[in-house]
Amino acid sequence: MQGKGNKTVRRGFALVMVLFIIMAIAVLAVGFLSRSDVELACGQNMILKTQMDYLAESALEHAKGLILNPQDVNSEYWTGATRQQLSAGSSDYYDVSVTKLGELDYQITSTAYREKGGEQVGRSSLKAKLRLNPCIAIRTGGPWTTEPVTTVNGDVYVKGDLKSNGGIINGDAFATGSISALNILGQKYAKIADSNAPVSFPGLQISYFSPRYYIGSYSYSPGSIAGDISNVTLGPTASNPAGVYYYDGNSTLSGNVIVTGTLVVKGDLKIKGWGNSITAAKNFPALIVGGRVEMYNNAQLTVTGLAQIKNEIEHFDFAGARLNIYGALFIENDNMDEFDTGDIINITAVPDKAAIEIWLADGTAQRWSPAAGAFFKEIKRQ
Repeated sequence: MQGKGNKTVRRGFALVMVLFIIMAIAVLAVGFLSRSDVELACGQNMILKTQMDYLAESALEHAKGLILNPQDVNSEYWTGATRQQLSAGSSDYYDVSVTKLGELDYQITSTAYREKGGEQVGRSSLKAKLRLNPCIAIRTGGPWTTEPVTTVNGDVYVKGDLKSNGGIINGDAFATGSISALNILGQKYAKIADSNAPVSFPGLQISYFSPRYYIGSYSYSPGSIAGDISNVTLGPTASNPAGVYYYDGNSTLSGNVIVTGTLVVKGDLKIKGWGNSITAAKNFPALIVGGRVEMYNNAQLTVTGLAQIKNEIEHFDFAGARLNIYGALFIENDNMDEFDTGDIINITAVPDKAAIEIWLADGTAQRWSPAAGAFFKEIKRQ
């Protein structure tokens, strides 16, 4: 009887051990499954984070593209948008906010997120500074010697040698010849081929605006002006929505001529008197001159937008001339000269005002901008 009792005890002990082993295996299995669930969740979160990071970067590129192409937005520059998507029907969105820090600098904030059940289950935010570069403020079609009264805010391109008799260039300098200008705050790129110019010449023709001009497939007649005008305000009308005004010959602005739109002069344009200004309509140039521009004593002209001049800009008589360009100045065949002490020339690159989209008679659109590229100066994760 004693032997049988021992066997029973041993069998009971073995059963208990088996139960402990099974329990241990169960605990280990549950722990393994729990860790697997955690690792799987971590992996899914990492995938979600990576996807949102890429989406936020895509939002920055979206903003960059529209800043470089302001023709595609109704305002001067794209200020951003909310709930944007790369593909319709997706649950992934991004918001973009754009602030203009200067004529060539923008701050962009992008936030990407995924929505699930009305809540954001993933989020990534980036803050970046974008610089438009190169961006040409003035292009001359011949050698140019800057003068003490000249300030250029933006980049310069010269066909020929660029020399300095004073003045400041707050930007880079490009030239097909040598560069010896002293007051250049940016980089110098000498002896480049004209085919490698940072920005092409706009190449706008007088025939684009007269006898008719186009907006899309609709044509309009430009307004006409006299050969010598003063104390007049011109702008868009129902039959001339871009405010294009044309003169077939030499014209003179004799003071207090205010144009909101485009002034097209087939011959030379003479600037006399004070208070002359031309401000371009959206996507249109401000000034097209088929000859040269002559500035006279105590004459003033402010141009906001693109100014394309066939030949030179020259100052006559004595001091007191004021020339302000906010946009871009492109001279096809010559340069600017004869400005001296007492004159003031300010040329500032403003690409969102100088960028154009012109419709031709055959229905094609011609686009142009003084900004050839852009780069992110910094990108920070929020």
